[in-house]
Amino acid sequence: QGQLVESGGGLVQTGGSLRLSCAASARPLSNYFMAWFRQAPGREREFVSVINREGTKTNYTDSVRGRFTISRDNANNMVYLQMNSMRPDDTAVYYCAADLRPPWSVMSTRPRDYDFWGKGTPVTVSS
Repeated sequence: QGQLVESGGGLVQTGGSLRLSCAASARPLSNYFMAWFRQAPGREREFVSVINREGTKTNYTDSVRGRFTISRDNANNMVYLQMNSMRPDDTAVYYCAADLRPPWSVMSTRPRDYDFWGKGTPVTVSS
């Protein structure tokens, strides 16, 4: 039910780039706000970025704004996170998540507002 699967994580050097992908089965992603969160060892899960259903509005946490770009391809049921100029403090497990709230809702940065989650893909940035 509403399975999300992340891919694209790995090891990258400081200043490098990675592109994360999130694929959905069973449900069309076009019905949801979609977001990326991350969780570093010993830390709470934190918001990274969110995109609205149409892909016309986005939001980012301050630490990644200007370096990361979220996008979506509703026709292929995919969401992406392009990560550039990566830093060691970007090291974390990255999760995609889907929010079922109505389209007029404010895009949320809170994990509790998201209904479906993937299992995560690990990202390590070496210094």
